[in-house]
Amino acid sequence: MNNSLFVIERAQPEDAAVLLDYLKIIGGETDNLSFGAEGVPLSLEAEQDYLRAQCDSADNAQYFAKVDGEIIGTASLNRRSNRMSHRGVFGISLKKAWWGCGAAPALMEAILAFARENGFEQLNLEVRSDNARAIHLYEKYGFRKLCTFPRFFKINGEYVDFDLMNLELNPADGRIEGNTGCGYLLQRHLPCDQTWEARKPQEAEEPRQASQTR
Repeated sequence: MNNSLFVIERAQPEDAAVLLDYLKIIGGETDNLSFGAEGVPLSLEAEQDYLRAQCDSADNAQYFAKVDGEIIGTASLNRRSNRMSHRGVFGISLKKAWWGCGAAPALMEAILAFARENGFEQLNLEVRSDNARAIHLYEKYGFRKLCTFPRFFKINGEYVDFDLMNLELNPADGRIEGNTGCGYLLQRHLPCDQTWEARKPQEAEEPRQASQTR
């Protein structure tokens, strides 16, 4: 376990290059994501535009966990459109060297604070059915399994099942139904120019590379 201090920051356009490198690293570390070591098919300019559009958005957000400027983890929330605009798609990832440092619960808290402040009613995620540690973290924050999606991935000829999970928020009082989280607290989401420092409580759980980001 690495106990170094980390900060949680809202993503900014100037993070684009290091984010693209980060995605290649995590894509090559596990088979939990929708891409591998090739990363995502975006140019630097496209990634900058993507982050710029999110920076002050009330519909889409991305947060980084950083240590000395290095991205060690990310979490994102993207609102669906039209008749599904009450819902958001959640994704999280963490470099393998930093599993267990407490960054994943801190990223989760940042996303949940953003969701509460911006009127999301439901968060959805997809996670490998065999990723027990990540599922345990999600359940601690109130996510519940809806169903198993068989053959969700096909990796080197092998099929992988995923669980679809959702979290119902209570917009009336800002509480999260069923939330028994790890003790982090963020009262509001962080604008692009603010950071939040955190250390991990000893009992906090960490996912082993939760499923989808992007």
